[in-house]
Amino acid sequence: MLSSAGARFIVLPISAILGIIVTRLIIDNFGVETYAQYILLVGIAGLIPFSDLGLTAAIMNAVAGAKDPRTDSNVKLVLVSCLRLLVACSAVVVSVSLIFYFTGLWPTLLGSGLMSETGALAATLCLVVFGLNILIAFGQRILAALGLNVVVVLLGALQTPIVLLVLWLMIITSADGGYIPVASYLATTVICLIAILIAARKISPMLGSAMRAAADRKVKGARVFNTAWPMLIQMIALPIAMSSDRLVLSLVGTVQDLTQYSLANQLFSPVYAVVTAAGFALWPVFAKARAAGTTAPVSPGKMSVAFAVGAALACTILALASGWLADLASGGEIELSAPLVIAFSVFIVLQSAKYPFGMYLTDAAGLRFQAFLILGMLPVNLGLTIALIPVLGPVGPVIGSIVGVTLFQLLPNWLLVRKRLRRAAVNPETQKASVEGTG
Repeated sequence: MLSSAGARFIVLPISAILGIIVTRLIIDNFGVETYAQYILLVGIAGLIPFSDLGLTAAIMNAVAGAKDPRTDSNVKLVLVSCLRLLVACSAVVVSVSLIFYFTGLWPTLLGSGLMSETGALAATLCLVVFGLNILIAFGQRILAALGLNVVVVLLGALQTPIVLLVLWLMIITSADGGYIPVASYLATTVICLIAILIAARKISPMLGSAMRAAADRKVKGARVFNTAWPMLIQMIALPIAMSSDRLVLSLVGTVQDLTQYSLANQLFSPVYAVVTAAGFALWPVFAKARAAGTTAPVSPGKMSVAFAVGAALACTILALASGWLADLASGGEIELSAPLVIAFSVFIVLQSAKYPFGMYLTDAAGLRFQAFLILGMLPVNLGLTIALIPVLGPVGPVIGSIVGVTLFQLLPNWLLVRKRLRRAAVNPETQKASVEGTG
């Protein structure tokens, strides 16, 4: 966990600086409207992470719980089932993107943030690449399950440099800036390819054997939807509740609202990226403890406090420097208000505090519990966002997210984790059974 957080912390300032440079270059060379489309289309990936049907949760638990994932029969059967389903998922995403393009639905779906000249084709290309990435993205989950999340973090650092390189080439060749978002998705392709090659080597010959078995229809795979379907619900509901803010701003608000929100999100999201890197490393730790029927070596409660304190310190520094950073990133074109900065700081701290509890509840029962609560959060968050944008502008979506995270994630997850820990302390012999039966 510490190595993942440390790697992300080292990468963070580099990625942040390069991200600011990307923003400045887009605005200076192509204009604010191009930047708005860039942010909007890059955000599409955040709206449809459910495209893999939550199957990576099954892969993660299977690999993390195996004594030797190179030879474990359950890992092989889980991979067989997931590989077959991922091919279908990829085909659906690519087909849908082409349907949207040829029917002219993209402007209707994405609103005023989409440029009339390049928007539809750029959105199609982004989604096609995204769909193809589904076939190889699970390599990062295998690495994380093996305790190599630090490798995933370091690979992720390649994203912005690749985008910056492509952007520079587009500027010197006078290419149309409307297609810059495609570079972000292609950068993800490069990262996924490297990750799955490393993963295949680490569990060799398992992945190759699973791929051959997946092509043989006589081979039956393992049951994967007991963890996949609650993960799928989370992956559908969470983006709608949280990541759709930019889309709602594009439809209900103004371009100015969208650019202000996007820049503030860009400034504060690296803090949560560090938290995510550290927190995600907890998943295999808790999964191994569940598989062995033992107590986890780290306390989710203590981790929650540590994550929240660290995030609060980082957000305070960013808040104090937000005016200078916004001016540097936008060349004075975009200003961030104090309420927007404060709201984002509070939101990031709450997100950080709930993360360890979410990683503790990654068994089938825990995922079901989280999934149902997130379904309850969806109408509250989205409703508040739509209602508050006309009144508060870009601050509205953040307030909606703060309320949703607090009432439907942080507090209930904490209560369930506390209940499980107390039950395990009373009767350690039945810890594994109580975990599987809770929720």
